[in-house]
Amino acid sequence: MLEELVLLILPPIISVCELMGIFVVAVSALRAFWHYCRGVFTHKPQDVKFELANGLATSLEFKMAAEILKTVLVRDLNELIVLGAVVLLRALLSLLIHFEMKDHREPEGGG
Repeated sequence: MLEELVLLILPPIISVCELMGIFVVAVSALRAFWHYCRGVFTHKPQDVKFELANGLATSLEFKMAAEILKTVLVRDLNELIVLGAVVLLRALLSLLIHFEMKDHREPEGGG
């Protein structure tokens, strides 16, 4: 009974998490592009790189949440291996983005 309920409810929740991640990427990219264009015309410095990286990192968190929820639905070892590889790659991307954001912000705070 409970397993059937989980199998019924979990796929839509996973899809919503994936869609939220996609939405965050789209909004972050559009917003960063808007600030870039505004900076080109106004000649005011805009921190476009940090803003876009922050949106990408947030999006990856939503995508990772969906992948973690998918572990409940795994049926065999091959699915688990693929899922583990996807989670590992997304975690690595998230880590790289956070290091990039940290390196990008440090020179401003150190002066």
